Amino acid sequence: MEALGIDIGGTGIKAARVDTQTGELLTERVRFETPEPSTPEAVVAVIREILARFEYQGPVGCGFPGVIRSGVIETAANVSKKWIGVRADEMMGQATGLPFTLANDADVAGMAEMRFGVGQGRNGLVVMLTFGTGIGTAFFMDGNLVPNVELGHIEIDGKEAETWASERARIEEGLSWKQWAKRVSVYLSRLHAYFWPELFIFGGGASKSFEKFGKHLKVPGEVQPAELRNRAGVIGAAILAAKGYD
Repeated sequence: MEALGIDIGGTGIKAARVDTQTGELLTERVRFETPEPSTPEAVVAVIREILARFEYQGPVGCGFPGVIRSGVIETAANVSKKWIGVRADEMMGQATGLPFTLANDADVAGMAEMRFGVGQGRNGLVVMLTFGTGIGTAFFMDGNLVPNVELGHIEIDGKEAETWASERARIEEGLSWKQWAKRVSVYLSRLHAYFWPELFIFGGGASKSFEKFGKHLKVPGEVQPAELRNRAGVIGAAILAAKGYD
């Protein structure tokens, strides 16, 4: 089955048409700047532009940077707080005339990695991480998603983890890859001490540069780069649109 996957982030909105049986992109992945301010109306305008670009009619899945329950946005990280309380699936559906399904952005990226990427066949606790504007996390226990785990917001030495160890922090503070890897190692080691996962999957925008910093990571557990790299969010969103995660 084909579906359109959209990955809404704090700095970019990415999309592609995806074969949900194979995880292959059927089109090039397009990227639009996230509007500022990133209100529901402004983001929906970008989504309409995406639909027009692909001349698409069919189910649409969206990954969103926040907690989502029954289609309602409960938190909004790195996007406008005007999203909070919005029944986003209905709003987007009414604005476009297409069926929309939404879930947390790290959750959908993890769906893709567990089905088509490095998480295939892994049991026990697997933690998907997305490092970009913020830090997203997703838990999978024996392949089953535990939704809306938001561990990018834990406190480390008096600071919110994602303000200190995200890719945005690396760029804004001009950190070397080695300096940034030291921060990421502290963060991952803290998660390991709490949860003892079998595997950390390192995804998000930073994953495309894993070879530059991965060798500097010092973490008790196993860390692997996302096999689908930064395509995981789009692929996972398409899986969500087609038939959910089973």
